[in-house]
Amino acid sequence: MNVPFVVPAYAGVLALIYIFLAIRVSRIRGTAKTMIGTGGDLRLERAIRAHANCAEYVPFALLLLGFMEMQRNSAYLLHVLCLMLIAGRIIHAINISRANESIPVRVVGTLLTQAVMIVAAIALIIDYFRIAPLYGAA
Repeated sequence: MNVPFVVPAYAGVLALIYIFLAIRVSRIRGTAKTMIGTGGDLRLERAIRAHANCAEYVPFALLLLGFMEMQRNSAYLLHVLCLMLIAGRIIHAINISRANESIPVRVVGTLLTQAVMIVAAIALIIDYFRIAPLYGAA
């Protein structure tokens, strides 16, 4: 089995983004004096959604990318996909956090993330049909 080393490095970067978003939620909660929910504070609601959205997409995307690396997909392709994922998450988080957000820019962030997951999913399915017969698994 191939031990991943590309994707874990990017996972570290994404973990730092996730932690930054979590700390931001905590700070806004303190300022708003709202420990549960949003208390109607739009800034807190947007911070919570930016954090939650990261939590919703990043783990599954990393799982797919990690599987790609274990199946010895191109390191170049993995770097490109991981960079797309980071860019997508940053773009989305910045835009969803703003009261005057740019919907088209936010959509770019979402589409980058989804494109990564689609490419990874298709690559893994193709790899199954390419590799499995070699191991008598198909």
